[in-house]
Amino acid sequence: MKNVLKRLGPGLITGAADDDPSGIATYSQVGARFGYDLLWTMVLSYPLMCAIQLVSARIGRVTGKGLAGTMNDILPRPVVGLLVLLLFVANSINIGADLAAMGAAANLVTGGSSHLFTIGFAVLCIGLQLGVPYHRYATMLKWLTFVLLAYVAVVLVAHVDWAAAGKGLVVPKMEGKDAVVTLVALLGTTISPYLFFWQSSQEVEEIEDRPEAHPLTEAPEQAPEEFARIRLDTLGGMAVSNIIAIAIMISAAATIHASGQQIETAADAARALEPAAGKFAFLLFAVGIIGTGLLAVPVLAGSAAYGFSEWRGWTHGLQNTPWKAKGFYAVIVAATVCGVAVDYSGLDPMKALFWSAVLNGVIAVPIMVAMMVVVSRRDELGEFAAPRSLRILGWAATAVMAAAAIAMFVLQ
Repeated sequence: MKNVLKRLGPGLITGAADDDPSGIATYSQVGARFGYDLLWTMVLSYPLMCAIQLVSARIGRVTGKGLAGTMNDILPRPVVGLLVLLLFVANSINIGADLAAMGAAANLVTGGSSHLFTIGFAVLCIGLQLGVPYHRYATMLKWLTFVLLAYVAVVLVAHVDWAAAGKGLVVPKMEGKDAVVTLVALLGTTISPYLFFWQSSQEVEEIEDRPEAHPLTEAPEQAPEEFARIRLDTLGGMAVSNIIAIAIMISAAATIHASGQQIETAADAARALEPAAGKFAFLLFAVGIIGTGLLAVPVLAGSAAYGFSEWRGWTHGLQNTPWKAKGFYAVIVAATVCGVAVDYSGLDPMKALFWSAVLNGVIAVPIMVAMMVVVSRRDELGEFAAPRSLRILGWAATAVMAAAAIAMFVLQ
């Protein structure tokens, strides 16, 4: 078991970061509004998100470059720049929504100013990435994933209609254009652009962190072991992500939807935890939101920094100190500061979290198309270009995301 845990890294962290405050809010609102009807989306999304994350990890491990760096070698530079800009905009909005939710969660417990808490969390997240060595930082991220298990406890004690939940998992049901928008949000919060860039870049960090490791184009003999690790890591990380997502949706369906209520504020979302936590529901909700926020905000800011730095050819990576990678860390700070500005937009944190997921669902499509083009190029990846099965699943994920986004716009 110890050896298995040691092999888990970028994929596990990526999966846990997928259940960020935006994910928690989206899953909670979906369960509260639609009950168990949309649980099937999590079954659908699992193989699709595994495929696209395997694609991103493969690109990083094979080439020794991050996603944007590899795209630079294959796609026109202005196209890569546009994709990186879309990533930065989406991530900044997502960061703002996450930080605002963290501030609102802290306000529920302490009664202090949510805006001040938001700024404090932003400073903390920036400080972690600027001041903590990568080894310790990665270890901290792994431990933070255990915060998410609090949501599983709710399912074990809540009065769940298991027949309805089982039907919701296997029988697709979607009625009305609001359900289509919700589908885009669900896909956007599970198959998110920032996760593509993060996992690819973390595979590069892993190479740089281990003297014996090399890009597979230079050391093809390492391929069997590395691809086995990536599969275990990614499939496990995405499974953690979807199990938690299903638990959150079931919890909200069994409590808030069953009582005929909806989620409008952080306090409403926290009430889904009352069957397990009772009077400590607000505290448990705050721990979940803040814990996953501390996990996800650095990933959001870091993925934007990786993308922008790789596109520009700057020195980058969490292994480097801030004074050796000034541009890289400047993007981290800029993305987080832009996120704080979202907190002052007047948009309710719960609504901001949901709509940031919708935005991710739309922006993911062109980035996924670019990824699939890159991972299919044998002139760049050689024998390690994606096999047919992975290409089929990757393009299927891209097609599903595109179809949902197009349907949302057509039905408006």
